[in-house]
Amino acid sequence: MPGRRHRHFRRTRRRSISRSTRAELHFPVSRVDRLLREGHYAHRLSSATPVFLAGVLEYLTSNILELASEEAQSHHRMRITPEHVEKAVDNDQQLSLLFEDDTHLEMPPHHGK
Repeated sequence: MPGRRHRHFRRTRRRSISRSTRAELHFPVSRVDRLLREGHYAHRLSSATPVFLAGVLEYLTSNILELASEEAQSHHRMRITPEHVEKAVDNDQQLSLLFEDDTHLEMPPHHGK
């Protein structure tokens, strides 16, 4: 039929959006997911687990860097050094508890063969 036009519609492929972008995080959710799976920390993982953990890691890192930045500025320095990070963690009560070295704690006895 001469009056009919054939229209070809191309399917536009959706651009893939990373899980980090969806969660509005800078830390890599996919890498955290891979490391959790490779580490065999659990038999099953929720899809929200790596997103949550990446968010927690990003939050902690942000807080530590903010405190280290204040420490560097108080010493009139432009760069954050490991010493500034160490002082910032030591001066913050909650962070010092989090990173406290508890290697002297006794392990519970293992029941089994």
